[in-house]
Amino acid sequence: MSYLPFLSTLVTFAFAIAVFVRYLSRRGPHLLLWTIGLLFYGIGTLAEIILAFSFHGVVLKLWYLCGAMLTAAWLGEGSFHLLVKQRGIAWGMTGILAAVSALAAALVLLAPLTSAASSYNVLQPISSQYKDILVRNGLVILLTILLNTYGSLLLIGGAIYSAVIFWRRHMLLNRMIGNILIAIGAMAPAMAGSFVTMGLPDLLYLSELIGAVIMYVGFIQASMAPAMVKVEARREPESGR
Repeated sequence: MSYLPFLSTLVTFAFAIAVFVRYLSRRGPHLLLWTIGLLFYGIGTLAEIILAFSFHGVVLKLWYLCGAMLTAAWLGEGSFHLLVKQRGIAWGMTGILAAVSALAAALVLLAPLTSAASSYNVLQPISSQYKDILVRNGLVILLTILLNTYGSLLLIGGAIYSAVIFWRRHMLLNRMIGNILIAIGAMAPAMAGSFVTMGLPDLLYLSELIGAVIMYVGFIQASMAPAMVKVEARREPESGR
């Protein structure tokens, strides 16, 4: 499945460009933050392409930092800005996320590599080898868990919440469907760690591609011209009079 990162990278960067173009016309901060998250996603899959040909310590660290730590957090931060109307709270959380991300970057980029780097096998996915190569201290592991949990809850929870709101109001069917697809797509890469734990590291590449494609389709659906869904008002039950 080594060709899958190529497809994931193409889809993800095309997705990032589409979101950024929409940001230029709409100026919504959530669109800018989603663009940042997608760039991290694309850097992660691009690193997988490079590591499929040869080993580079910095590329490995960028793969871990962008793919394993920052992608979900910044995508989720975009959803946070979309749902929270208090700008002060939203930007305050973004400031905290930026500081935590800077700390994570410093810790990962300065982390030492083990001697296992000399026996790196390009025929094996990086997800099955990085634990033996990259030295991760307790703080790096903790930040990885916290950033992924934070981002996944906001991204998936925000998409589901928005879909429920549109459904209850019987309006903007395209946005409801789009948000459902975004939630489904976000779940795919979030499950990748489970596949690695089960000894199926190749499924990481497949889950990345599936997640990017479904989220992209969901974004396109949600960005379509608003189409109000006409629903007949329900009649109140007869009171028997």
